[in-house]
Amino acid sequence: MKPIVRIFVIFGLVFTLPSQIIAQDISDIDSGATSWMLTSTALVLLMIPGLAMFYGGLVRTKNVLGTMMHSFAAMGIMTVLWTICGYAMAFGPNVLGGWFGWSWDYFLLSGIDDSILPEGIPEYVFTMFQGKFAIITPALIAGAFAERVSFKGYCIFIALWGIIIYNPLCHWVWAGDGFLFNLGANGAIDFAGGTVVHISAGVSGLVAVLYLGARKSHPHLPMQPNNLVMTMIGAGLLWVGWFGFNAGSSIASGLSTAQALTVTQVAAAAGGLTWIIIEGWHQGKATALGFVSGILAGLVAITPAAGVVQPSGALILGILATIGCYTAVIYKNKLGYDDTLDAFGIHGIGGVIGAIFLTFFIREAWMSEAASMAGSWTMLQQLGVQALAVLIAIAYAGIGTLVILFVIDRVTKLRSSQEGEMKGLDSYYHGEKGYGMINPS
Repeated sequence: MKPIVRIFVIFGLVFTLPSQIIAQDISDIDSGATSWMLTSTALVLLMIPGLAMFYGGLVRTKNVLGTMMHSFAAMGIMTVLWTICGYAMAFGPNVLGGWFGWSWDYFLLSGIDDSILPEGIPEYVFTMFQGKFAIITPALIAGAFAERVSFKGYCIFIALWGIIIYNPLCHWVWAGDGFLFNLGANGAIDFAGGTVVHISAGVSGLVAVLYLGARKSHPHLPMQPNNLVMTMIGAGLLWVGWFGFNAGSSIASGLSTAQALTVTQVAAAAGGLTWIIIEGWHQGKATALGFVSGILAGLVAITPAAGVVQPSGALILGILATIGCYTAVIYKNKLGYDDTLDAFGIHGIGGVIGAIFLTFFIREAWMSEAASMAGSWTMLQQLGVQALAVLIAIAYAGIGTLVILFVIDRVTKLRSSQEGEMKGLDSYYHGEKGYGMINPS
């Protein structure tokens, strides 16, 4: 072969073979679904700084950075744990009787480098999307015991909680061989995290609050939010991010995505309006904090239901959840527990209402399909499945959290020292101030 011919052959191989390989890989990928899932992953990640702003604006000035650090620390800790073992425990095949999953291919994500899921997206994308749920769930818990925990104790707590509580719950509800996924004829419905995220976080927050006790001087001294403007901005970021949270859970870019996105918007709006209507009637004023609290109540309630209800059902769920959450927030002081930022009052109560009451608003098309697949299916049967799943999530998260708290207390303290609590988390644990103000309170 002449030299000039060899050069053309080599150039032909260089530029042709890679394109053939790439074309073969791309043929297995649904580019539309992949693009939406990449966007959804970014939207859910946006919720974590949104949550930091929401919580950070509600605490006292001396604790704003410490409170925001709870969310940001979760981004680091939970991502590393999810990469090492979280994904394997959540989505690997059953081990130990189905307590959690495991696959060495998922350990350190070592075996999914070129894996494409049946939905047409790279498994890496699904892994990172689900990893954002693992981040925000323990960050939600921090709102319950804000202003009174040590930073080291908190970091240890969320690491243990993620491994022992979140990963198994995630496996039970969303893995193909999880027992709640296969409970009854059609499984427990949890489209985007009513039980896995909100109920588990809310209940765990309540248990932690009861275990740790109230903040110093609570409720005798006023503890006003330091920056409601920041809280409202944070709530806006949460609302935007929730479209990825719910619509992304369709793992597609199609009709189910549009359905989930629509009911998310409707439930949030219904929740916000319901809260300020109740507040205006009950207290004579409609507050900004009340409106964003209602938005969250509606978003929490629609999370498990986003894939199965129509907009009319979303309206009703948003209203019902807001009524329940408002009642919980009003009565927490009378019941004697200091849920600082209403993690249980919003996420726990809203999650329970959404997970159970979605049964009454399942779209007819879904009901017909479920009945044809199951042979015989009734709303009452599904209601029983939903209620049982909720009870299991409450019991597992509550008991497991209590055990974790007890173990941490034997090793180090989750509760801040009295000096740290009075001085403020920002300066005591981080050596910084959120604002350049002289008065730390």
